[in-house]
Parts: sequence; C-alpha cells; structure tokens
Amino acid sequence: MKNRNKIIYWVLTIFLSFGMLAGGVQQLLQIGGYNEIVSQLGYPLYLLSILGAWKILGVITILIPKQPLLKEWAYAGFFFAMSGAFISHLAVGQPFTEAIPSLILLIVTVLSWYFRPASRKLEKL
Repeated sequence: MKNRNKIIYWVLTIFLSFGMLAGGVQQLLQIGGYNEIVSQLGYPLYLLSILGAWKILGVITILIPKQPLLKEWAYAGFFFAMSGAFISHLAVGQPFTEAIPSLILLIVTVLSWYFRPASRKLEKL
C-alpha cells in the first residue's frame, strides 16, 4: 500500500510541477496568451510576473527533499492561486470550460499534498 501511495504522489507531483512550471514561465515572461486571460479577468498585467515567479519557486520547493514547512507554504500558494483562478473565471461569467484547467490543477494540488510521504510532512506536535 505504501508503494502505491508513493507512485500516486510522484505521478501527481510531476504533473503538478509541469503544469505550474509551464504556467509560471509563461506568466513571468507574459507569453502564451496570459496577457489576454488576465485582462479579461480584470487583473493588472504586473500580477503575472508575481504569480509566475512564485509558481516557479513553489515547484522548486515541492521537488527538493526536506523543508516540510516550505512545502506547506508552496502547496498553500498553489491552492490559493488555482482556487482564485477558478473562481475568477466563473465570477466574470466565463464558460465553465474556461475554468477547467485551474480546477484540474487545484484538484491535483490537493491530491499531491494528501499523498506526500512522511518525509515531506511537518512533524506532529
């Protein structure tokens, strides 16, 4: 059972890392259609640089060994970014299909966090 959970964790975490890294680089460089998306949502374009940098740092954090407290912050950041993106798409009246990518990354974030091995968790007090 432990081996199965480890495989689930790494598959989800690699998918999450790829998605966040790809989005983070595109946002940091303001390419790949993100300028249009962010403008349609009513956010300023400089927000892309901030989100992009934090996503890249978050990916590095969840992939490196140890540092469980930083990992908690990275997962929380991914959760807030993806839930905010999902809600933003719906709040401005866009079709549900526009919100699906952020919903998928939100779900994968929660599942990766849930299945992380003990060595990547904070110690219980």
